[in-house]
Amino acid sequence: MSTLEIRDLHVTVDTEQGTKEILKGVDLTVSSGETHAIMGPNGSGKSTLAYSVAGHPKYTVTQGSVTLDGEDVLAMSVDERARAGLFLAMQYPVEVPGVTVSNFLRTAKTAIDGEAPKLRTWVKDVKGAMENLRMDSAFAERNVNEGFSGGEKKRHEILQLELLQPRIAILDETDSGLDVDALRIVSEGVNRAKETTDLGVLLITHYTRILRYIKPDFVHVFVDGKVAEEGGPELAERLENEGYDRYLQGATAS
Repeated sequence: MSTLEIRDLHVTVDTEQGTKEILKGVDLTVSSGETHAIMGPNGSGKSTLAYSVAGHPKYTVTQGSVTLDGEDVLAMSVDERARAGLFLAMQYPVEVPGVTVSNFLRTAKTAIDGEAPKLRTWVKDVKGAMENLRMDSAFAERNVNEGFSGGEKKRHEILQLELLQPRIAILDETDSGLDVDALRIVSEGVNRAKETTDLGVLLITHYTRILRYIKPDFVHVFVDGKVAEEGGPELAERLENEGYDRYLQGATAS
């Protein structure tokens, strides 16, 4: 059982206009086996939360705490956070020229576990995971994300998720740019990871369509750097029907 606790988190970013506060006191707890959906309009701070927890140097935490099983995440380097069990699937996965997918995955697995996986077992695991995600085996020898379509990049992110077996996964708009078939396949991968490892999921999205495949236990609405409302799956359905206007009007008024 693992728990990610975010308490009173304030985060700033430097812009051409000066330092801007993006997160303004976020409280959130994600435990093993739970799926939390974070929804909200553009610019509300959803991705900032993801990258701040993962340790992106662009973002500065000015107040608050992030702990994983009681350990101070903010005191960890990015690689230490990964070894502790945090995983980030990026909205825009980066290309890594000169590094094949197979080498990347095995190197990452070795770094996280502290020892190289047994080759015979590892090859079987990679092959099986790629088949489940409908990925051609030839992708293993291609450079990481180089020349990949948007859907292929997202499948590769979920391939990492299944093989690296983190405790808590933060999925930043994994559904963006996916057609219906790719969305279903990617969602099935997330669900498999949850079933096999009791994974805790923090799923960031604009839309409810991915929530038809990945069922949330909790829904949090982000507006202007804060959680404006929390609820169960029914809250996502209400957002689908009503949108974010009433939250935005309230934020403007305040």
